[in-house]
Amino acid sequence: MWRRGQLVAGAAVLVTVLLVRPALIPNRVGRLGSLLETFLPWLGLALPVLLLLALLRRSAAAGVTVTVAALVWTALFLPSGADGGGGLTVVQHNVDDANPDPAATARTLADSGADLIGLEELLPERLADYQAVLGADRPYRAVEGSVGLWSRYPLTDVRPVDLKPRGLAADWRRALRATLHTGEGETAVYVVHLPSVRLGPSGYGTDRRDESARLLATALAAEPLPRVILLGDLNGTLDDRGLAPLTGLLGEGGRREFSWPRTFPLARIDHVLTRDATVTAGWTLPPTPSDHLPVAARIDLARLG
Repeated sequence: MWRRGQLVAGAAVLVTVLLVRPALIPNRVGRLGSLLETFLPWLGLALPVLLLLALLRRSAAAGVTVTVAALVWTALFLPSGADGGGGLTVVQHNVDDANPDPAATARTLADSGADLIGLEELLPERLADYQAVLGADRPYRAVEGSVGLWSRYPLTDVRPVDLKPRGLAADWRRALRATLHTGEGETAVYVVHLPSVRLGPSGYGTDRRDESARLLATALAAEPLPRVILLGDLNGTLDDRGLAPLTGLLGEGGRREFSWPRTFPLARIDHVLTRDATVTAGWTLPPTPSDHLPVAARIDLARLG
């Protein structure tokens, strides 16, 4: 029993190692490491197959190693506890610049009851559609380029954040920063949309996104307010090493349900991140006509993350 199934056991050990240390796969060739990290939870699909093979081989060694791999996957990707209540409710959504029904999208977001709503891929000609719905209960608004923020609470010191990678047009504006004023004091709120990534013959193209992430990390490191909320389509998961400059400064709590693509979500690329505050709950909202799912979270501004 212990000698049989060594190949199956070896495959289970490999899955476990990749789950724990995906950085062992280098990024030098085609950004394969980032590609693996983007879809890391899907390594779990190998486990039922390996378990079946272990049973067919009647291999104790394979059974033990597959069980260990399953425990590691569970610890990494299943929610660890119940979501908390109370605090500020926020929504993050890439509304899709090809969205055929902005008004319906806005109603879905407004029905969430969120205090803060951050949007990306806003078109100037569609701004009035979102304002008509979101502005009814959220009188404070900030818009810079293709990103926007609606709030129940006052916003001041609104300004663009320059995340433009080299080689893009000067009118590329996809980030803003504002100061949010609540009973808990001042909070810096960022709404960002990092460049898209592409999978092609040369590999996983993340250069521009990674450059933008480094620029954003520089801005966050220089942010004078200790408390920060970031709402954004980062075009990557938090496991992706290309976003390491951000994850070293901000954290994400609550459930991390996949947000893209809408019809069959494969990855969580839309995020609510905080500094000196705690995300106590997270969930996705019903689908809109966008190609992303809206992501919602509850934030305790008085509790350090």
